[in-house]
Amino acid sequence: MAQVTRITVEATINAPVAKVWNIWNTPSDIIQWNSPDPSWHTPSSENDLRIGGKFKNRMEAKDGSFGFDFAGVYDQVELHKEITYTMGDGRKATTLFTEQDGKTKVETIFDAETENEPEMQKQGWQAILDNFAKYTESNN
Repeated sequence: MAQVTRITVEATINAPVAKVWNIWNTPSDIIQWNSPDPSWHTPSSENDLRIGGKFKNRMEAKDGSFGFDFAGVYDQVELHKEITYTMGDGRKATTLFTEQDGKTKVETIFDAETENEPEMQKQGWQAILDNFAKYTESNN
């Protein structure tokens, strides 16, 4: 079996963990922040945040040229601390939430896919996380 490349992205958000957690997991918020750049958007989001629950975010290029469902099943959910899930293709991802001094560090560790270079994947996931941080901080 091939060695799985693990990629880590992180951001520190100037907001308490309860707020960060809620915005991370609420479909009406997810559709606002879940894109790597302004040419993409998430027209729909479904989220059943519990062990065995499923999520599905529809991601599309705004020009209609490309789109896909980013979906998976939750393996572990620990309120305000950790979310681990298995994506549709079997890859795993874990997001950790750590609050310190009223700020929250969000760290996602995920298995790279094999179609795109790991650095490109890291940049894409980091761009989405940075967008999340900006959205969360602007909703005070």
